[in-house]
Amino acid sequence: MKPIKNNYILLLIITCIAIFFVNLDALYVNIMEARNFITAREMIQDGNWILTTLNAEPRYQKPPLPTWLTAFSAMAFGLKNLFALRLPAALITIVLVLFSFKLAIKFTQNKLYAFISSLILSTSFYVIFAGRNGQWDIFTHGFMMVSIYQLFLFFTSEEKKYQRAFIAALFFGLSFMSKGPVSLYTLLIPFLISLGVVYKFKNIKPRITPLLLFFVVGSLLSGWWHWYTYTFDPETVLAITKKETSNWTGYNVRPFYYYWSFFTQSGIWTIPAFIGLLYPYLKNKVFNKKAYLFTFLWTMISVVLLSIIPEKKSRYLLPVLIPLALNTGFYIEYLFRVFKDLRDKRETIPVYFNFGLIATIGLVFPIVGFLFFKDSLSENWIWFILLSVSLFSIGFLIIWFLIQKNIERVFYLTVSFIVAIIFFGMPLVKSISVNPDYKNLQNLIVWQTKTNNKIYGYSTMAPKLILEYGNPIKIIKKNNELNFPSESSYGVLVYDKYQELFFQDFKDYSIKKITRYDINLVNKKNSLYRKRLCRDLYLISNKSSLQN
Repeated sequence: MKPIKNNYILLLIITCIAIFFVNLDALYVNIMEARNFITAREMIQDGNWILTTLNAEPRYQKPPLPTWLTAFSAMAFGLKNLFALRLPAALITIVLVLFSFKLAIKFTQNKLYAFISSLILSTSFYVIFAGRNGQWDIFTHGFMMVSIYQLFLFFTSEEKKYQRAFIAALFFGLSFMSKGPVSLYTLLIPFLISLGVVYKFKNIKPRITPLLLFFVVGSLLSGWWHWYTYTFDPETVLAITKKETSNWTGYNVRPFYYYWSFFTQSGIWTIPAFIGLLYPYLKNKVFNKKAYLFTFLWTMISVVLLSIIPEKKSRYLLPVLIPLALNTGFYIEYLFRVFKDLRDKRETIPVYFNFGLIATIGLVFPIVGFLFFKDSLSENWIWFILLSVSLFSIGFLIIWFLIQKNIERVFYLTVSFIVAIIFFGMPLVKSISVNPDYKNLQNLIVWQTKTNNKIYGYSTMAPKLILEYGNPIKIIKKNNELNFPSESSYGVLVYDKYQELFFQDFKDYSIKKITRYDINLVNKKNSLYRKRLCRDLYLISNKSSLQN
């Protein structure tokens, strides 16, 4: 039997399961997840599988593939099972990591380097976040990584051209059906440019026909859903397209240089990632100069292309972390080989600082963590103790092996540092989520059942509120147009900022406040508290019906 220490695929799968599956339901649903989960629920409940909806209204901004996968998982394990709703994202993240590993082997022939870079990818901050959340970014890049792997083989090998072109097209289509052209622009185009610059596109003539196959199959798989929605609901598609286009140029606009701290999104690998980008320093130290140039160009071109777009958000940097991990792997592999013999403090101090900082966090956590969690540990002592012991032990061992200049063990201990947080730290999240005013919308369902009143929203409804309620909530006022319900009495949920307008619009009605719903999991003093997650419930009655 092959020794497990050399079975890199198995070790990667085990690591990914530990990072992306354990305590997958610990974090609370965020706003992006809420939108996606509502759409999946309405697919199941209302049959809106192609003409997708959010709160019973068209939602064509994103293609439906990840929502389909989420809906299938929910049908298998339960609509209210948060683990099930996030499971497809965790699975596609494993695909992303494994094909990054396979690609790294192909352009370096070095399994250890491929293993190192894949571990860096799986433990990078925003990859962890995306892989443990029901958001669609991870799907488009995960599928595209499979396409990129096949395209690399297609352009560098003379075998199975049609087969590789077809598989690449298939996964290109799956990527496009996950989030449109996002990964094409941020991952595939930079890859192709870098591939052409470094490895050249040789012997193109026999590849022309397979490339045509790629374009035809890829276009059909990418475009059919967009064609369908435009054919059967053209007015809505045009309105959504106009709004989405304006967002790219007028929403969250940031300067060109906004992304140039992109390497910080790798979290614990920030300093190694930055050093790995110092091409003049590292180019003559890596084991494969040509491959290092390839990952460097891939990373930087991706950042430049993202920087051109006026709309910028930190989460858009997710695709950059893929080539960045491959690039950083060259630096870590270099340290594996030479760190014991390094004497230049300009090279050793950054290493001691980076890993020493991680070790220090582990060593001080038992004290600092106790001071932070002490008022909310009544039911979570066991998790706090396990987390403290594990982080302290890992911190101590990192220091021990740093002294011995054994960077290989320091690296693997750093990976285990992340795993320990996932295993023992995630259950503590709910310890800091205390809101004395918390009141969920299950109580609203009880009230609705008792009074037989239909529920409406006055102006806007936060997706998390709709998700928790369990059904669409019709909005009364849209685009300054009021559509009063026909019922003689009904309940209306009102956001604080619209209270004054609400009373003006309903001045001819009888208004009675019933209660306040607050689904914030933190109290009002916490910076994470959001007023948009609160609604006052009013009972509205026609005055004439009361007089009668």
